[in-house]
Amino acid sequence: MRLARVIGTVVATQKVPSFEGIKLLLIQPLDENLKEVGSPLVACDTVQAGPGDIVFFEGGREAALALPNWFNPSDCTILGIVDAVNIEGGASP
Repeated sequence: MRLARVIGTVVATQKVPSFEGIKLLLIQPLDENLKEVGSPLVACDTVQAGPGDIVFFEGGREAALALPNWFNPSDCTILGIVDAVNIEGGASP
């Protein structure tokens, strides 16, 4: 699992049937020091996260397994909202 910050929402007027009722969010991956790394990703939201939340997510086949219908094309799914991050150096969300 990896960390990310929710930076926006994605609106899709048409979705594949397996994504009906699934909210899509734009997330920015973070490193262990909560610094931005890589490009933003679109993720399926299973935990009702919102803009500014730090979340943990999974990619690949494991992302698809986190949704109600396992037969879906998800490659990124949010699995939880992070309450706090403790790092030897004091970083915290």
